[in-house]
Amino acid sequence: MTRFWNVRENADALFAGFLLVTVLALCVLVPLLWPIDPVRGTLTATFKPPLSVIGGEWHPLGTDQLGRDLFARLGLGTAISLSIVLAASAISVVLGTTLGMIAGYYRGWFDIIIMRAVDVQLAIPFILLILLIVAVIGPSMGNLVVVLGVTGWAVFARVARAKTLEIRELEYIDASRSIGLSDMVIIFRHVLPNIVGPITVLMTLDLPRLIILEASVGFLGLGVRPPTPTLGNLIGEGRAFILLANWLVLYPGLVIGALVIGCNLIGDWLVRRADSRNT
Repeated sequence: MTRFWNVRENADALFAGFLLVTVLALCVLVPLLWPIDPVRGTLTATFKPPLSVIGGEWHPLGTDQLGRDLFARLGLGTAISLSIVLAASAISVVLGTTLGMIAGYYRGWFDIIIMRAVDVQLAIPFILLILLIVAVIGPSMGNLVVVLGVTGWAVFARVARAKTLEIRELEYIDASRSIGLSDMVIIFRHVLPNIVGPITVLMTLDLPRLIILEASVGFLGLGVRPPTPTLGNLIGEGRAFILLANWLVLYPGLVIGALVIGCNLIGDWLVRRADSRNT
């Protein structure tokens, strides 16, 4: 326990936790408690710098080109972006893990078909595939969640398959077959619990990719439609005014950076913890 809580050895995890807790507080508390409407603008209050007070309302991060409060929009936009990313990650994890376990356990034609689909998926650049699909089916929150989720399953399938190939040869799996347990029961009762750890670590390392992809799609105008804010479209809207009001791009960029750095540090810490337990 002393080693686990050693501050020096776990400084990166503590810093990552601080970043993620701060962002979570922003996206949970601001939409609930901040009194200013994030979509209501005042044309007489456009491009006001941070810490401005206008008509008795305090704008800690300033206002945008339509006089909307950036703090309120950043809180709501962060909540929406995180909701999209987490929902897409859940789809990727469930789909990829399930197909990977089936491929690794049954092998044969199941393995060949699923792994060739993985190869095709990984051969196509994610951002180009996502932009193509979103452009065809139209931009919306639901479409973006499905597209991000379906295009991210391949890495989870590969890891799940590799672990399943290892586990299926163990003696307790043979014992489970000998007492008449069905294949599905063996997969979900005995195989799945043993691959939850690696899949969880992989998920934390994959979240930054989804965050960047969601922001990129929003930046290009193919994500959630305005006036609903997301981190990507906040930057996309503010880029035209970056010389006049750089805070419109600065603060959403800082939130994206905090999320990416926090998730990467947590993922690296989990990898080190897993390696130390195996040695």
